[in-house]
Amino acid sequence: MNKPQVPDFLKNIRVVLARPSHPGNIGSAARAMKTMGLTKLYLVEPKTFPSAEADTLASGAVDVLENATVTSTLAEALAGVTVACALTSRRRELTTPLSTPRELAPDLIARATAGEQVALVFGNETFGLSIDEVEQCNRLMTIPGNPDYFSLNLAMAVQVLSYELFSHVDVGVDYLKTDAEAATHEEVDGFYGHLDETLEAIGYYRRRNGERLMRRLKTLFNRAQLQREEIDILRGMLKQMQRSAGGQSGTRSDPGEADENA
Repeated sequence: MNKPQVPDFLKNIRVVLARPSHPGNIGSAARAMKTMGLTKLYLVEPKTFPSAEADTLASGAVDVLENATVTSTLAEALAGVTVACALTSRRRELTTPLSTPRELAPDLIARATAGEQVALVFGNETFGLSIDEVEQCNRLMTIPGNPDYFSLNLAMAVQVLSYELFSHVDVGVDYLKTDAEAATHEEVDGFYGHLDETLEAIGYYRRRNGERLMRRLKTLFNRAQLQREEIDILRGMLKQMQRSAGGQSGTRSDPGEADENA
């Protein structure tokens, strides 16, 4: 299956880092963004940028750093934005309602899809956002966590929000699944016959009700929804068991010598 494409509307979402003091956090934030399809990075008065350390921690997301926009004020970074979400973990004397990323994500995605510019605004690693910076935003957001210990670094916070937004994007994981063919009725029936013969050959039915046991085993394997390759592996195992017991291979349809070593 072909890999799905990341939708273009994610380009309408920008991540704004206000006064970041550590270049490593900038690089890690860029990596966190790109893993979730976000590429627009704005840096407000970064202490050190560009930086070799940022490039190193960005790993395969150096392109996000190379295309980052550096501004001297938050107002410049928010130019053209209709929805700006300030990230905070402190109580503030503000009237703006406080929401979680999960609560706001659907609306942010809908606005970005409609062509609006959306900003996620993160503060300095040590001091967070100032009151003035928060007041320039029209949404207030916090990441919920353990009230007794909540300590996310900057890149972690970017990753959490980026993931929350991406979880509302129609990009599935089916392309990662291995292509496999389901076993046919005849193949499964041949396996059951082979299994029955093998259990008889190795003496497993002694003092056991073979018919009842096979019913239980069929129920077990039916639940597994066997694939063709799995049938081949199982029948290869049964062949070896029969050889070790001094018996012959099953008389029903055989997977062949090539499949025996699957």
